[in-house]
Amino acid sequence: MPTSASELVDLLDLETIDVNLFRGRQPITFFQRVFGGQVAGQAMIAAERTAPEGMSMHSLHSYFLRPGDPNVPIIYDVERIRDGSSFATRRVEARQHGRPIYYLTASFQVDEEGLEHQDVMPDVPAPDDCPASLDLLRKRAPAAYVDVLAQEWSVLDMRAAGDSRAGGALEGDPDHPARQRFWVRVDGELPDDPMIHKAALTYLSDVTLLGTALVVHGTSFMEPDMQAASLDHTVWFHRPFRADEWLLYDQVSPSASQGRGLAIGRLFTADGRLVATTAQEGLIRLRR
Repeated sequence: MPTSASELVDLLDLETIDVNLFRGRQPITFFQRVFGGQVAGQAMIAAERTAPEGMSMHSLHSYFLRPGDPNVPIIYDVERIRDGSSFATRRVEARQHGRPIYYLTASFQVDEEGLEHQDVMPDVPAPDDCPASLDLLRKRAPAAYVDVLAQEWSVLDMRAAGDSRAGGALEGDPDHPARQRFWVRVDGELPDDPMIHKAALTYLSDVTLLGTALVVHGTSFMEPDMQAASLDHTVWFHRPFRADEWLLYDQVSPSASQGRGLAIGRLFTADGRLVATTAQEGLIRLRR
């Protein structure tokens, strides 16, 4: 996986093969399948390359269809669904070995003024007052496992701001039993291009979100009897932001059932602006 901001930017820089057709490179990784945040971020860039001038992406909805092969490039085929005066829509098919592995539908909009309101950011300790997420993980996971994660996610700076597991830092809330919060940012400076920051946010949003469905059950993805995979992923972008500055990722899982978990996240800037909302459903199957 990318180990620096510049490597992340390079990963998102697609090769143009033909009109509406792009190729994405693969990073060096220990994972046996393509990381979902990577294919989503690259598909976003493919869609943006075909968007009308003056429009920016405000939402994406996507499905993971098959595990991606990390050893071969990914082909992104963009379909120009609609170009309107205010909105445009693109559909992207990601393919490997002649078969689709991922679908993305993205909507673009011209900038305009409108009504304004937002949720208030939760009261949490500042990033410098929160422990590094990997430091906490080392207390309950094998060292070799954590060392791999430290290398895979070295492009991200993540601080744990609390969760609702037994003994966790978040106070008990019977209405929302599965919660966790992180401060997160890309560890390094990104270019000013807003689309790079949106793709980077989508990349990082996939790292912890589904795990929210597990915190109340006293288990995790590292357990040998746990089978986990992202099924779909959605992001709504609300306001401008930079992904190389601290973002509070407030996550809650409203439901887990039938081998699936649902998690919803809100991302706030350090000064309290709500800049994005995410949602993901994934497989959290206990092997029997």
